[in-house]
Amino acid sequence: MKLDAKTPSGALAEKWDRHKFEMKLVNPANKRKYTVICVGTGLAGASAAASLGELGYNVLNFCIQDSPRRAHSIAAQGGINAAKNYQNDGDSVYRLFYDTVKGGDYRSREANVYRLAQLSVNIIDQCVAQGVPFAREYGGLLDNRSFGGAQVSRTFYARGQTGQQLLLGAYQSLMRQVHQRAVRLFTRREMLDLVVIDGQARGIIVRNLMTGAIERYAADAVILATGGYGTAYYLSTNAVGSNVTAIWRAHKRGALFANPCYTQIHPTCIPVSGEHQSKLTLMSESLRNDGRVWVPKKTGDARSPEQIPEAERDYYLERKYPSFGNLVPRDVASRNAKEACDEGRGVGESGLAVYLDFQDAIQRLGADVIKEKYGNLFHMYQKITDENPYKVPMRIYPAIHYTMGGLWVDYNLMSNLPGLHVLGEANFSDHGANRLGASALMQGLADGYFVIPYTIGHYLASTTQPKVTADHDAFKEAADNAQRQITRLLSVKGNRGIREIHRELGRIMWDDVGMARTAESLERALTAIPKLRDEFWNGVSVPGTPDNLNQSLEYAGRVADYLEFAELLALDALHRRESCGGHFREESQTPEGEALRDDENYAYVAAWEFTGVGRQPELHKEPLQFEEVHPTQRSYK
Repeated sequence: MKLDAKTPSGALAEKWDRHKFEMKLVNPANKRKYTVICVGTGLAGASAAASLGELGYNVLNFCIQDSPRRAHSIAAQGGINAAKNYQNDGDSVYRLFYDTVKGGDYRSREANVYRLAQLSVNIIDQCVAQGVPFAREYGGLLDNRSFGGAQVSRTFYARGQTGQQLLLGAYQSLMRQVHQRAVRLFTRREMLDLVVIDGQARGIIVRNLMTGAIERYAADAVILATGGYGTAYYLSTNAVGSNVTAIWRAHKRGALFANPCYTQIHPTCIPVSGEHQSKLTLMSESLRNDGRVWVPKKTGDARSPEQIPEAERDYYLERKYPSFGNLVPRDVASRNAKEACDEGRGVGESGLAVYLDFQDAIQRLGADVIKEKYGNLFHMYQKITDENPYKVPMRIYPAIHYTMGGLWVDYNLMSNLPGLHVLGEANFSDHGANRLGASALMQGLADGYFVIPYTIGHYLASTTQPKVTADHDAFKEAADNAQRQITRLLSVKGNRGIREIHRELGRIMWDDVGMARTAESLERALTAIPKLRDEFWNGVSVPGTPDNLNQSLEYAGRVADYLEFAELLALDALHRRESCGGHFREESQTPEGEALRDDENYAYVAAWEFTGVGRQPELHKEPLQFEEVHPTQRSYK
């Protein structure tokens, strides 16, 4: 299989505009003849469904929650990047493109990233028109703040709830189309299989989570916008319901899975407090604008922070990276926090935390200004920890957050399966080996509002395919396949809890496939994961019946998929014998302890083809070519 990225020819800055003109169009009267399925209602899914409905397509939109407003995009608190250069501080589309390629450690496709930077300026206008209440300066202009990996202020924000406000804007647009009957919304549905007919994606199988019914839906094209796979690690910043099932089942139907080892560790999370937790809480990266990260200089220093004088504090990010300081990218900040704790200089009862201190900012700006910028984040921290961050420093530690890997897509956001389009965090396309802060919202909305409306029309206008209904034999086979999985889960009748097994998988992943990876640890994980998968299928206890609301059954199906997917993630990490971004191999580092890439041997996208559970998948490579930004050793010093 040869991977064709379908990257347009010509100058980088002209590729997207030329491509838009050269793509085929569906005339307005014909759009209503086409049905498009969109799975997911986060920023990517809601914006795509709303945009396609507005254009006149017949859209079926599926949501795992009871409302599109509950999509996990609301948890992206800090902001959204755009190259508006309102601060007149040197920003530009090209600089955003450069920062994103560099931040991803030169493991992303240049053309996709440049298009993302181009479209970023349109996103802000779109969202302002929808009424998103971005922060504004005294004169009324939109305000900006800084984020990691950049030396300019390009992040637009709505206090500490940017994702929520952007999602409400997309939700309003979506519900307008639902009201006009251009979009049919199906809530509390979980996608369990993809239907492929004659090599083309033609529909999905879902389970109605309220009744247990297995339902079939046919379409001319399918969009997956179902988020990332961070909860494979059990403890992560993701919602507990976030999962890999939709894209994993599509992978098992032939869609290639690209770069699964690229998982992001976010440096500013509230540390683990005990076995009772099912998730971790993210403290927005925006806090690193005014918060200073430090640990005691002496190992084992158990004094409270106010008792440690300034001379005995190590502001290690400011010391090691004077150009960027506390605003280094997430992978760099996370590795340095781990290093400080490994040296015995961590704080708190566990010793697995560092301080994020706002004392200087409060003295300089006043508590009221800090409250205006970050008030809801400080309130959330105090509710969870019972500590007042206005008076004592926050304690933070890295945790699994975003995932840069996902289903492989070409420039048109279509997978290797014709008709299957993948948007947002569910695809691999724009962030390389590490995502810069405030770029997830940017990618999700760019994909949904501005890319897929063009590219899906090109696919439909270029493709001849017979109309099919959900009575087709392929739908029956896929529905039977989903039912067999459910029956198998319920028939084990073991004595091990689903959460217990998931927690054990998470421990394996965090310890052996986490912030630092070695050949030894990865091989250990690849031995442990299949054993745990066998224990799951021989000993899991899934109570209840399949014909009604059964959250244990839902959860068991997702954990079953994680036990398959985790093996691919670890295998991808083992095969990539270099360090890049969020993938840090201890065997591949500079003398200063920074990630050391191997561009000669690994400058490619690793796209894996499913060959069976427990079998060696087949690797396909898409070479990455850099014509504008030449790979160098990343430095933020």
